Amino acid sequence: MQKHILVIAQYFYPEQFRINDICTEWVKRGYKVTVVTGIPNYPQGKYYEGYGLHKKRTETYNGVDIIRIPLVPRGTNSIMLALNYLSFVVSGFFWKTFTKIKADYVFIFEVSPMTQALPGVWYAQKMKIPCYLYVQDLWPENVEIITGIKNKRILGAIGKMVDYIYSHCSKIFTTSNSFVKSINNRGVPIEKIEYWPQYAEEFYKPLEKKNINEIPDNDAFNIIFAGNIGNAQGLDILPKSAALIKASNPQNKIRFNIVGDGRYKNELIELVESLNLQNMFNFIPKQPAHKIPKFMAANDAAFLSLSDSPLFAMTIPAKLQSYMACGIPAIVSASGETVEIIKTAKAGVYSPPGDIEQLAEKIMELSGKSKEELKQIGTNAKKYYDENFNKNELLNEMDIHFKSNTNWRK
Repeated sequence: MQKHILVIAQYFYPEQFRINDICTEWVKRGYKVTVVTGIPNYPQGKYYEGYGLHKKRTETYNGVDIIRIPLVPRGTNSIMLALNYLSFVVSGFFWKTFTKIKADYVFIFEVSPMTQALPGVWYAQKMKIPCYLYVQDLWPENVEIITGIKNKRILGAIGKMVDYIYSHCSKIFTTSNSFVKSINNRGVPIEKIEYWPQYAEEFYKPLEKKNINEIPDNDAFNIIFAGNIGNAQGLDILPKSAALIKASNPQNKIRFNIVGDGRYKNELIELVESLNLQNMFNFIPKQPAHKIPKFMAANDAAFLSLSDSPLFAMTIPAKLQSYMACGIPAIVSASGETVEIIKTAKAGVYSPPGDIEQLAEKIMELSGKSKEELKQIGTNAKKYYDENFNKNELLNEMDIHFKSNTNWRK
């Protein structure tokens, strides 16, 4: 009999998150998959064209049934973002109360906000079925760092909500080993938590180096950043390091190709202009995920940065797997598990978060390597990816959990 997975994910196709591919693969493996999600508005903060409160509220994507519940778009300020988070929970409560869908499992894809998990937990309790939580962002730590909220009452209330969610989930999966320890420290039994790393979609693969129209064809050393341009990425370090490079070597031929969109993009552009670095930066509009490998193939290295915080030291961002799957050398401004992976894999260069001088040195170091050396670094990255983030093996592991009834409680 075909098993039915109900996925709760506030963000889903056409928004670009890895859960899109996970659901597609589950359909291929014979599961029936229904996704309860919001009206697409990430990251620009307004509804995507063709979607709205009265448009495309149901849809099918690669065999996945999509139900879009009403929510307030993210907007461009903290009030709108709070309403966005709250509206998904309220809509989710009414949906779980009146839905006639009967699923066998609930799988919650938890990137911020953690609040989105509540409708999934409530539905699982109502139906007395297993509830699996996939933690991408730790709360309340993420709230404190991203929003700057320090009020102990607010953080305490959020912490109680998080503990409620953890206690009512059958199994908790995390994207890093550090997350396992952090969740365990909240009193969650260690046997209930499991590291289940992210993988990159199959279109992320090494391609033959080839020029593209969006990147000028000259002998510059091209470095790509692809993804959300937000505050958590700490991208302000890049223009500051570029200014040091330019000051020490005015004739340098390094270009940063920034592909994507996000709440910090305009500020980043203003910072580049204020430092008079327009010749070193090339801003490219957001691209469909399947086109990113083509952009990577036109670059010599890929950049990844995270802001300096204990939380981000525990985080392994999804773009790390994307970069490594494409076999491209990485330049990393971060700490913790992300750096340990790059170091172990010999997949690039790295510097501490916020260290402008050292990042500038590492960029110059990598740009000075020969084509053969760069190729070997890229090969190292792909080898580590294949050995540690194999998509088929990871999905097989999840199948085992779905087929077992030992990890859930009624």
